[in-house]
Amino acid sequence: MTVVTKVPPLVTVFGGSGFLGRQVVRALARRGYRVRVAVRNPNLAGHLQPLGNVGQIQAVQANLRARWSVDRAVQGADHVVNLVGILFERGRQTFGAVQEFGARAAAEAARAQGASLVHVSALGADEDSPAAYARTKARAERAVIDTVADAVIFRPSILFGPGDGFFNRFAAMSRLAPALPLIGGGETLLQPAYVGDVAEAIALAVDGKVEGGRIYDLGGPEINSFKGWMEEMLRVVDRKRMLVPIPWSVAGLMGSVLGMLPNPQLTRDQVEMLRTDNVVSKAAEEEGRTFDGLGIRPQAADAILPSYLWQYRQTGQFARPDAV
Repeated sequence: MTVVTKVPPLVTVFGGSGFLGRQVVRALARRGYRVRVAVRNPNLAGHLQPLGNVGQIQAVQANLRARWSVDRAVQGADHVVNLVGILFERGRQTFGAVQEFGARAAAEAARAQGASLVHVSALGADEDSPAAYARTKARAERAVIDTVADAVIFRPSILFGPGDGFFNRFAAMSRLAPALPLIGGGETLLQPAYVGDVAEAIALAVDGKVEGGRIYDLGGPEINSFKGWMEEMLRVVDRKRMLVPIPWSVAGLMGSVLGMLPNPQLTRDQVEMLRTDNVVSKAAEEEGRTFDGLGIRPQAADAILPSYLWQYRQTGQFARPDAV
């Protein structure tokens, strides 16, 4: 008697070794998918192996700028997830090459393979934006839909969670700096989303439980100003720091100078992005293109931040219970 074992579907995840990628790989592995993680340097993706069973997760070399490597990474896949994005340009890693050309390459490879496609963009994507980041994100969305009509596109807000690049950055600054900057006065509204919730939305889309051909805005349950989020962060780390408003003109100059560093803390393009509120659109709310529409109850920041920002308190995990 011959026993036929059904092989689980294969998902190729571009950018699976990053902050969001790790959560997506974990969510897919828990569902039983085979996961092929396409990254520029597979040697730096070993931390993904414990997220699944032996042999379930495989890292392969691929670069969205090299079309042949994209086709190879997608070969044999049933589903494709593209998470790749950059916050600043350096060398050949330009917004156009990575976020626009790369998105089209992944979409064309998925179409040729007959695989479903989930593409992760960003809130604020706008072809008319003064920020190159937002313009290329929007052009990538158009390229994806033109190539794979039933693709699912997610626009997450700023992501938070263990290892994030937002709250961790400013919490680390608060340990040494006597003051924290408020770009443009800190009035820009932000709606951060928990990284685990975004990963769950992506996994649902791979499951085929999200309507394709639509763009979904993913923001957390709370909207606050940049200043308000800085105050919340300082409350959690139990530190008192001055919050100094930085005029847009000065912030732009700072971004131009800092943007020349190898790993800049601020660029002029990021300053331009901060001029616009980063929140879920009214249209998305009305049409059910949000977490609620996907049946996901998003986690609140005040429930998650203390779980990893405790490391920035003066006494770390041993802070008094009433300190936060």
